[in-house]
Amino acid sequence: MPLVQHARRELHLKIVYYGPGLGGKTTNLEYIHANSRPDRRGKLISLAAESERTLFFDLLPVELGEFKGYQVRLHLCTVPGQIAHDRTRQLVLRHVDGIVFVVDSQRARFEQNIESIINLEQNLRRQGDDPDRLPLVVQYNKRDLPDVSSVDELREALRVPAGVAEFEAIAVRGLGVTETLKTVLKQCLALVGDPTKAREGRSPSILPGRRASMYPRTSTEEGPAIPPPPKVPAVGDEE
Repeated sequence: MPLVQHARRELHLKIVYYGPGLGGKTTNLEYIHANSRPDRRGKLISLAAESERTLFFDLLPVELGEFKGYQVRLHLCTVPGQIAHDRTRQLVLRHVDGIVFVVDSQRARFEQNIESIINLEQNLRRQGDDPDRLPLVVQYNKRDLPDVSSVDELREALRVPAGVAEFEAIAVRGLGVTETLKTVLKQCLALVGDPTKAREGRSPSILPGRRASMYPRTSTEEGPAIPPPPKVPAVGDEE
């Protein structure tokens, strides 16, 4: 659950963009940063290297206004795509409230997408989170490129169950970027409910029920549907 600070009446949400290297995670954050209100966004911090766009992570803090009397502070992060930096992935995932899994739609990256979703499940379980209970949005990026897998092929390979929000995207043009963010944010806020009744600090990241698993293992448990999400300010909206 989000970090709640009652004295300051603040909610802190951490959204992590996960997926294979050079799949568009950083591009998502760059677009959000460029199209957010200057008075509500922080600095986009990017640590890059020649071998990969983001060596460690990007961190983009955004203020979204109020939610039921509490100021929402959103922290967007990405993880490195290289498997050699898995320790850094684990550190970035700590205290995550929601996941955006960015799929590289190119056929040449098919296996890397599968490897990354397996790695995500493993790392979440290492830190004690149930991946089937965390808010999740799947973004199929790079849909404008010539040699891409169909969404159906990718959905089947990644085992995306019914009910998980999905968006086709062209992140370099901003297509699907805001919709992806708004959806995962609404899922996170739906878990908060009434922030005045939330425990001070950070509670375990669990949903009231489980969805069907999209990870490579057998799961027969299902729970009730997530309640309809509350309305929240759109990134870039003027008051």
